[in-house]
Amino acid sequence: MTAEPPEPAQRDVPHPRDWRVGVWRAFLRAHAVVVGDLERELAESTGLSLAWYDVLLQLAEAPQRRLRMAELADRALLSRSGLTRLVDRLQAEGLVRREPSPDDARGTYTILTDAGYRRLRDAAPVHLAGVQRHWLQYFDDPELRQLGELLGRVAPER
Repeated sequence: MTAEPPEPAQRDVPHPRDWRVGVWRAFLRAHAVVVGDLERELAESTGLSLAWYDVLLQLAEAPQRRLRMAELADRALLSRSGLTRLVDRLQAEGLVRREPSPDDARGTYTILTDAGYRRLRDAAPVHLAGVQRHWLQYFDDPELRQLGELLGRVAPER
């Protein structure tokens, strides 16, 4: 378990014009631009939103292509209520289905349907080409490894 960093003393808090705050802003801009471009391209080419794509991907990578709703929300970085609404729409399109947990009467699994898997498979080349075009092309492999390590300090994988 990683220890939480100590709270900074008031004198350690940077000034808004500190160059380090500029790096933070550059990170936010890069994130917003890349996600916006990926979202637009995916929607135009496949009709899927990036959030739909991510939920379908999380299910495809899960054992038996199924996850409990709480775990799916955590993996997809969505609130539980936001995920519930999204899964409702995916289910209406026939891309997922819900099934009660056999072990817990209160639990529900979301399961990727064959149609959902096909839709994900068709969308993956569009998404991956966008990742290459809007992110990967700007870094060489050693830089990407270092960036992955640095970002992992802030948000370790669970």
